[in-house]
Amino acid sequence: MSETRSNRKVREGVVVSNKADRTIVVAESKKVPHPLYKRYVSRTKKFYAHDEQNECNIGDTVRIMETRPMSKMKRWRLVSILVKAR
Repeated sequence: MSETRSNRKVREGVVVSNKADRTIVVAESKKVPHPLYKRYVSRTKKFYAHDEQNECNIGDTVRIMETRPMSKMKRWRLVSILVKAR
């Protein structure tokens, strides 16, 4: 059982919204080279994650893990809070 759990995707990002009950929106940004101009461009992807205790605030850096579908858009759950926002 532990081998299959290790295959789940893990992401790190910043919480951009916590308005919904037990749900956070995490933005993961990365720099990718432009295919033609070779300059680095910032790309952002948003993930909806389950936060059972409503402990995250906007600006927190968190780690999320892939899980079963919990609603129409939630496919991730909160693993840990890496850095609390000031």
